Amino acid sequence: MDDTYYEFGTPADRWDRAQLFFEAKEYLTAARILGGLVQEAPEQVAPRLLLARAYYHSARLAKAEAELREVLERSPVEDYARLMLGRTLERQGRQAEAAPHLRMAQAMTEDLGPALLAQDRKQEQEQERKQEQERKNDG
Repeated sequence: MDDTYYEFGTPADRWDRAQLFFEAKEYLTAARILGGLVQEAPEQVAPRLLLARAYYHSARLAKAEAELREVLERSPVEDYARLMLGRTLERQGRQAEAAPHLRMAQAMTEDLGPALLAQDRKQEQEQERKQEQERKNDG
C-alpha cells in the first residue's frame, strides 16, 4: 500500500484532514483516511458516519449502506444516518426499502428532515452533473 502523509499522525490530526478532504469534495481520499480511523475506533459514530457520506458522494453505495447500517446498529436514534440510508437505498433503486427509513428520519427530525433531504439531493445532482461532464469529455 502506498502510504501518504495524510494517513499519518494522531487520530485527531487524521480526523481534521479527513474533514478537510471531504469539504473539498475529495471523497475517495477522505474515505481512505476515515477507513483507518473507523478500524481504530469502531465504536465512534462520527467517523463512520462521515465515511458513509464519503462513500455515498463517491457513488460507492454498497459500502455507504453497510456503514450506515452499522451506525444505526450502534446508535438507532442517529436521524441523519437514517436519512442517508434511505437516500442510499433510493439511489440503488430500492424505493420500497428506502421509504420506511425516510419516513422515520423525517419523524425524528420534524422540520429538519426535508431540509437535509434537499441538501443531499442538491449534492447528488451536482455529483451527477460532474460525472456526466466527465463522460462527455472522455467520449
